[in-house]
Amino acid sequence: MEFESTIGLEVHVELSTNTKIFCGCSTEFGGIPNSHVCPVCLGLPGSIPMINKKVIEYAIKAGLALNCSIANNSRMDRKNFFYPDCPKNYQITQDKFPLCRNGYIEIEGENNKEKKIRIERIHIEEDAAKLIHTENGTLVDYNRSGVPLIEIVSKPDIESPKEATMYLQKLKSILQAIGVSDCKMEQGSLRCDGNISVKEKTCIKLGVRTELKNINSFKALEKAFEYEIKRHIKAIENGEKIERETRRWDDEKGRTSVMRSKEQANDYRYFPDGDLVAIKISDEDVKRIKKTIPELPYEMAERFEKEFKISKYDAAVLTSNLKIADFFENAAKLSGNPKSAANWIMGDMSKFMNEKSISIEDLKFTSSELADLIKLVDSHKISNNIGKKVIEEMFETGESPYDIVNKKGLAQNNNEGEIYEIVKKVILKNPKSVQDYKNGKKKAAKFIIGMIMKETKGNANPEIVNKLVNKELR
Repeated sequence: MEFESTIGLEVHVELSTNTKIFCGCSTEFGGIPNSHVCPVCLGLPGSIPMINKKVIEYAIKAGLALNCSIANNSRMDRKNFFYPDCPKNYQITQDKFPLCRNGYIEIEGENNKEKKIRIERIHIEEDAAKLIHTENGTLVDYNRSGVPLIEIVSKPDIESPKEATMYLQKLKSILQAIGVSDCKMEQGSLRCDGNISVKEKTCIKLGVRTELKNINSFKALEKAFEYEIKRHIKAIENGEKIERETRRWDDEKGRTSVMRSKEQANDYRYFPDGDLVAIKISDEDVKRIKKTIPELPYEMAERFEKEFKISKYDAAVLTSNLKIADFFENAAKLSGNPKSAANWIMGDMSKFMNEKSISIEDLKFTSSELADLIKLVDSHKISNNIGKKVIEEMFETGESPYDIVNKKGLAQNNNEGEIYEIVKKVILKNPKSVQDYKNGKKKAAKFIIGMIMKETKGNANPEIVNKLVNKELR
């Protein structure tokens, strides 16, 4: 039997406002437990919420960036459920009248073809408190309660865990670029729920779906979805019944487990929130907010391809983070060598940043100093290998490449006469290697070249060394 999976994602994004959605409490991450709270976000009797205008603007901005239509009339609703992280016993959210509808983003699907993933809706809501489970019981921190969220609900257009990851990565890059969220998954600013069903390819009707809750990394998303798809397939093959339920992913054990039976929408008994007025958005409001949307990552990637003549892959990697994209663009223009700038950033710089767990904004040197390094290599004042030593020093000290080269005497020797004398000297000292070369062992030339580079402390121009050694060994 052949099977196919159908996936829809519900992505919860914490908005980067200074205060919560219905009160003036801070949204700052961390802090002493239950210190960023007030009667409103604690749900105390008699407290009255008031909506944060910035939340509405950020949600509209996200909707426009994701090709949604914006509702002129919207409202807030109460979603009723009983859980310790929800002190009012209801969550203020949006049900039938969300702010944004009918959007989409495009990802690269099978055979490198663009695939459109439709977005059903984007609505605003308040976050719940954080539960901390201990050996002695469960603790509740209400600092997160009332932090503003947008929930982005996709249509079931995703067919594989890989596509789900690509969708979420692109979504993240767009939201970061427009500045509505920092999307720090490790802090819970971006969380993902997935609805998954599996059926035989010949079957028209979709399979029974299960929901995976609160996935907070790309690696976990792909592993969890792959596990769940295999679980569904095994159950179908064994003739077992698949229950409609909510499950959690255990990253350590590498499996999902049941949390609860999946609720239906009518279980929540939605009704309009009587304390909050209706939301009315004018066309002028939408036009004003649209003007604040910068160049989006995929638009920037297309421009980089054309303007800097770099590959589609390089452009996609460099624009996945706006700070990296800005760093690259400046270095590319100042150095006049965009391909080299891309190679340094995606190669040595990326390696060092990963090793040191730092981001591009934490670097001790600037994009103009990377451009200076590229110019030193391109003008043959230093070799590419010496350049690798220089950039490592730049990471450590923040000194300019010119100062490092001058201080450590790393300038490349391009004097052919001087290099020729060293070549002759090394060849005379290694007659066996010369004879090996003449006997057909071409690797012997590499040994001699290595000895010459050692003799010159790596400063001899490698092109000149190669040319002279090949000439002498003929």
